[in-house]
Amino acid sequence: MSARHHSLKAIPVLIADSNLMQAQLLTGALRRRSEFRVSICTVDEASILQAMAAAAAEVVVFSLNHSINIATQMAALRRLHLSYPATAKILLVESCDRELVITAFRSGVRGIFCIANTHFRLLCRCIQRAAEGQVWANSEQMRFLLDLVSEVPSLRVVNSDGRGMLTPREEQVVALAVEGLSNRDIARELDLSEHTIKKYLFRVFDKLGVSSRVELVLYAVNHVAPPQAERLTGGNRAASD
Repeated sequence: MSARHHSLKAIPVLIADSNLMQAQLLTGALRRRSEFRVSICTVDEASILQAMAAAAAEVVVFSLNHSINIATQMAALRRLHLSYPATAKILLVESCDRELVITAFRSGVRGIFCIANTHFRLLCRCIQRAAEGQVWANSEQMRFLLDLVSEVPSLRVVNSDGRGMLTPREEQVVALAVEGLSNRDIARELDLSEHTIKKYLFRVFDKLGVSSRVELVLYAVNHVAPPQAERLTGGNRAASD
């Protein structure tokens, strides 16, 4: 939807906040702006979905409550995104780190706004930009996302019980092999020797009970852990090479 269209009508905004005082102050401030039509609900999945159905919000401002499990809130945000993918989501936080930024954008947010050290007028601009389909992120948050994009991909191969079978480095080698890279290309990508890549592949073959790259690709396709669990929790795995 274009900026011109939004200039002609109020943007329906839903404030999802469990802090009653903060929610009332924020809602009151936004309602003094003619460009917004604001409704409010608490931060729980049932309330948000009910409010979305009633208000048809184009932007949801989701206030993160640090007294509640963050992973649970991110999971609710992800499910909201799956139910309303066209609705822009803004995460309102007091502060954020790399893990929260990555998890939030993986969960479908279009912007992260740190309210503690930013002027209210910028929040209004953030809401408007999100409604126009733009992304709102500061330079540090963008760096986190760009670093993530440039990371070597990995595939978490699991057994029938869902347990990871490979080390992080072996998962990287498998991911690149599945993408069709040769041993030489994988070595160049990981800054290792081709001999080392062959050793990794032999170890992987032995662990998985396969004997060729074709079998490895087929095994990986059928035994990859669902990515959604990691996206919802933002969890990191710790394992050695």
